[in-house]
Amino acid sequence: MSISHDVTAEPRTPVPIRTMRVLFAALTAAALVSIVLNGLAAPTFSLVNYFSYFTVISNVLTVLVLTVGGAIDPRSAGWQLFRGAVTLYMVITGIIYAVLLSNIDVGVADPWTNNVVHRIMPVIMLLDWILAPSRRRISESRSLTWLLFPLIYGTYTLIRGPFVDWYPYPFLDPRSQGYPTLGVGLLVLLVAFALMALTVDAVGRLAGRWRYGSDSTAG
Repeated sequence: MSISHDVTAEPRTPVPIRTMRVLFAALTAAALVSIVLNGLAAPTFSLVNYFSYFTVISNVLTVLVLTVGGAIDPRSAGWQLFRGAVTLYMVITGIIYAVLLSNIDVGVADPWTNNVVHRIMPVIMLLDWILAPSRRRISESRSLTWLLFPLIYGTYTLIRGPFVDWYPYPFLDPRSQGYPTLGVGLLVLLVAFALMALTVDAVGRLAGRWRYGSDSTAG
């Protein structure tokens, strides 16, 4: 059976899930815009800094994935790989916020926007990954390619930080801890992110078996 035939044969995501995708995409977009509008009232607000938060980038990608997933419902292997990556980034956002940042100012003043981008949407993305799993299996090695963006993001932050004297998160700020301590912390985070990637992939596989049985294809 050809790949093109498999794509055609795959069932569409149920309409209620697709509808909820669009609604949650709108909620996330509203939260992101609200943060900007509130920030513009402060003289120290920087739009570049705003888009230098991992949380913001991940939520922007979430809006894209949910909007496209709700309106078009792509089923290609490439799209499912991208969708899994964004799910991972939102899981990272939720866990890192809960463990390291919940009592720290991360540039989100309003409780409702903070809850949307840090708490609600990570759960929604993971639920979407479970309730509408990819029918195309993603290998462990391919799921680890999801770590490319966090690596690029960390490199960008560390290179840009000294020039603008600003870092989005304390655990990425070498000024208070020094580079050796920072390096150890980042290595621990990388291992944790790798475990999260493998877990997100495994959860998707289990959900796929639950919905499709053994009738799935390699991505």
